Amino acid sequence: MTMRIIAAAVLLLAACGGGAPHDGTKTETNLASHYDKAGSGHAAKSDAAQIIGEIAEEFVRLGLELGTYDKAYVDAYHGPAEWREAATASPRSLDEIIDGYNGLIDRLGADVSDPPQDLADRVDQLTKQIIAGRTRAEMAMGRRFSFDEETRLLYDAVAPQYDIAEFDAALVEIDALLPGDGALSERVDAFRESLAIPKDRLSDVFDAAIAECRRRTLEYYSLPDGEGFDLGYVTDKPWSGYNWYQGDYVSLIEINTDLSIIIDRAVDLGCHEGYPGHHTWNVLVERDFLRKNGWIEYAMFPLFSPQALIGEGTANYGIELAFPDGEKTAFDRDVLFPLAGLDPTKAQTLATLNKARRKLSHARNHIAREYLDGRIDRETAIAMSTKYGLSSRARAEQSVTFIETYRGYVLNYNLGQDLVAAYIDATADEAG
Repeated sequence: MTMRIIAAAVLLLAACGGGAPHDGTKTETNLASHYDKAGSGHAAKSDAAQIIGEIAEEFVRLGLELGTYDKAYVDAYHGPAEWREAATASPRSLDEIIDGYNGLIDRLGADVSDPPQDLADRVDQLTKQIIAGRTRAEMAMGRRFSFDEETRLLYDAVAPQYDIAEFDAALVEIDALLPGDGALSERVDAFRESLAIPKDRLSDVFDAAIAECRRRTLEYYSLPDGEGFDLGYVTDKPWSGYNWYQGDYVSLIEINTDLSIIIDRAVDLGCHEGYPGHHTWNVLVERDFLRKNGWIEYAMFPLFSPQALIGEGTANYGIELAFPDGEKTAFDRDVLFPLAGLDPTKAQTLATLNKARRKLSHARNHIAREYLDGRIDRETAIAMSTKYGLSSRARAEQSVTFIETYRGYVLNYNLGQDLVAAYIDATADEAG
């Protein structure tokens, strides 16, 4: 497990993670000198590094202007306040923004076609970020892509084609775990709802879960002084939890309480949104890429970009990383179930059920692809989400609303986790 932690640390700093909108008032004065290094260059920088820095600055400025049209594009920004103010006051047209992205791609090809080895990964990442930004600008103008083409351009990834029979086979296995009358989705939903956290105990349960996630993370990661996050509970959202990274090593994490929260989600959300997930990643990226290296492109997190594939993948894999080999089941049973006033004898059944349900995780990609490509209608998408998500209609509707809002983003959770797990396992094995 130690080697997997080390491999995960390498991956955390091989790409950048997600964040959140911020008003930009808290960070710029403290970090202005770091940003200036990326944009204007200094004596120690090579010509290639300076050119890359100039391209990176323009990428951020274009992204801020795109964000005035595509409100979800800029998920986090903690760069110079005047850049955001200028973008808001006088954004270029979408046509001009697309031309700007094309100009950056042309300049990378002309001026940095053979970057030094230590900058090659940065150039590759920046190129893909620019392509993703251009694609979102084209979508804002009304252009539509197929599901696979959209995810290739935005996330540099394409989900495999699925055989629905494999999902049906997983349902048969799950049916044997929870025998009884009625539809399987109803039985699974009823069992899970019996383990919902009472609303008056949500804070106690989440506080305990997050504290344990953080304790385990700090055994392996050194985080800067002052890091932390505020936790809030919200309603009327298409997601279950969200990390809004504020900069200065601080996040706001929100948990959606539209629907009941099942006990197993406390650790899941604590790890995914906090430790060692999004919050941890954002903190390390700000510290090491933005402040230490002066790489200005990391002052902005564009939600629809290749960073999301690794960001969501590492956040999901972080649950297993922090709680390996059944330790999550034991912690839920011994600590969280009692705090929530729930029957701890159900903990193992819940864990066994969840393990079987993982075989259905990619069903969401299949449903999203079929729906967004127009081969099924909304009602069919809801019915399929109920069946293969083993959930109530209300949760299925929330899932389809998420697909309508974030489109191909759904593959970042499952395909991203698969890619991260494969990378970490292979790297750990190579290291012995």
